[in-house]
Amino acid sequence: MDPILNPYTPGAGAPPPELAGRDKLLNKAGIILKRITLGRFERSLILTGLRGVGKTVLLNRIRQEAEAAKIATVRVEISENRSLPALLAPALKAAMLKLSRGKAASELTTRGLRALASFVKAMKLRYGDIEIGIAIEPESHSFMTPDLDDSLSQLFQSLGALAKEKKTAVVLFIDELQVLDEKSLAALVMAFHVAAQDLLPITMVAAGLPQILGKMGAAKTYAERLFEFPEIGRLDHEAATQALVIPAKKLKVNYTEGALKEILQQSEGYAYFLQEWGKHAWDIASMSPITEKDAKEATIHAVADLDASFFRVRFDQLTPLQKRYLRAMAELGPQPCSSGQIAQILDKKVTDLGTIREQLISKGLIYSASYGETTFTVPLFDAFMRRTITE
Repeated sequence: MDPILNPYTPGAGAPPPELAGRDKLLNKAGIILKRITLGRFERSLILTGLRGVGKTVLLNRIRQEAEAAKIATVRVEISENRSLPALLAPALKAAMLKLSRGKAASELTTRGLRALASFVKAMKLRYGDIEIGIAIEPESHSFMTPDLDDSLSQLFQSLGALAKEKKTAVVLFIDELQVLDEKSLAALVMAFHVAAQDLLPITMVAAGLPQILGKMGAAKTYAERLFEFPEIGRLDHEAATQALVIPAKKLKVNYTEGALKEILQQSEGYAYFLQEWGKHAWDIASMSPITEKDAKEATIHAVADLDASFFRVRFDQLTPLQKRYLRAMAELGPQPCSSGQIAQILDKKVTDLGTIREQLISKGLIYSASYGETTFTVPLFDAFMRRTITE
């Protein structure tokens, strides 16, 4: 079939043609944002889940709906080589300027920009990666210091007060939240805590790998009262079928039952993998319907593509010892396994492997599903490790 018309989008954060199975979460997010705008308290959302379940897609959809409702949004992706102040400062500046449009700058607008200028000046004393120009002098009587906890809280209060004056809200959309170091994460939690106490319309919708739950609790013990952590998992059978069938049906292309069974079984209902299999099945099929034979050939191509990109980019950043650790995990399958089981396969003591385990958690490849247990953050990675390292 015509590859130009192929409806499937297997890309990082690329919106699928049919966002199936997520209506309940999107509706919940909409209610939270409306309540925040009205000055009512609601816990912020942090979407958690494995790689490839569609967290970034959901984050972007919620952000688009917020912008359609005239809510000021701040979009940030956490990076290991940029500090939190360096990531937030330009985004918050853009949000403040957006809030000040339409009328002459109010006193709160000016105060907000002065607070941001003070924040940047204070943070430059501590972080060397901030590059932002603000054509306004910092507050002469500013109490901001290089202490991120206090300064970020003051900045959020100024931004929240400005949003309240404009009868709207400010929402920070933050991706890859688990990358943030514990100290910066604690400052972020504290800033939202202070804003919530004053019922200021500023909140966060974020996304992160499952280990973010433990990191949030370690950062601030009251985090569970400020945030909700909806788990984004694989799609159920009905939603996975819709994600695959509806885009093709709009172009008058159907699937046989055998084709659907093959793709749903191989992709295991993960949103990204459904797009990968759908793309290859479409390109392979010569006409409608897409058959089981087409789907089985698509499996060969999809696995090859995943091995060469989605999996390989993670594999290539590993040391030989880290590869051996993951290969031992793969030997035990995709389910959570104990440190003792891994150590037994590697003929090592559990204490000898603690550093490697922490390194892999830091890289975002595994996480602690429960005390003493470890599992992959990347679906199907166990099979990739067995294919790549045969022993």
